[in-house]
Amino acid sequence: MPEHVAESHPIDKYLREDRLPHIWCPGCGAGEIVTAYVNALIEAEADIKKQAMVCGIGCVGRISGYLKMDSFHTTHGRPIPFATGLKLANPKLDVTVISGDGDLFAIGGNHFIHAARRNMDMLVICSNNYIYGMTGGQVGPTTPLGSTATTAPYGNIEHPFNLVKLAAASGAVYVARWTSINVRRLTASIVEAMGKKGFRFIEVLSPCPTVYGRRNKMPGTTDMPDFFKEHTVIKHGCDPAETDIKAGKDIVLGKFIDVDTEKESYTESIKKIMDKAMRK
Repeated sequence: MPEHVAESHPIDKYLREDRLPHIWCPGCGAGEIVTAYVNALIEAEADIKKQAMVCGIGCVGRISGYLKMDSFHTTHGRPIPFATGLKLANPKLDVTVISGDGDLFAIGGNHFIHAARRNMDMLVICSNNYIYGMTGGQVGPTTPLGSTATTAPYGNIEHPFNLVKLAAASGAVYVARWTSINVRRLTASIVEAMGKKGFRFIEVLSPCPTVYGRRNKMPGTTDMPDFFKEHTVIKHGCDPAETDIKAGKDIVLGKFIDVDTEKESYTESIKKIMDKAMRK
């Protein structure tokens, strides 16, 4: 083999190669999310033995099975409660939740807002593909108005959540939004979020050409990435209330919330109570 040809990829040691090839469709953004997350671990020089990953049900939920680290693939809508228990049981762990928009904000919506309200010490990364991709293409909590789905053949009439606005209003100390094609910016954002304590949230707009794109005139593997490239604008510090995703309007990306004086995390509050009880 020529000297300039590497025998393995730098992120191979972070992957369970026996689980590959993956299940994701061509054009899906889940692979880019994995790349950004692993590159963030490398850049942050994170101790892999102190990392824990929790995923819910859905296409992106398979990430937990492909990463060679402590990981858990839990029930639909419940990754945040499981991650909460994990963090409280072992506060030394750096806990990350990666799941989809339906999992985190439909059946799991209450868990999200209360974890943010409590300032639970975890990083939540949401892969938002606008649809229930694994279960048949139904309307989800982030499906844009007018979009076609199996449960909305004449166009969606349900107003979608603005996830970054919801996270900010619920008390998250770090809130950002990127697309899966912004791999370097997403990686940098994950590194930055890893360096903070408290509840941190990153939304990642991710293509789903097979289910969402096919029904919305973007069936090709490059159609949605091209759309993101042409119709996104970066506005760091923008008011999350001004970041709604609407037809005919550029999608706002960037870092919107980064609390400098961080609130006490729930984990720290619990430790104070336990220390006080022990002194008695």
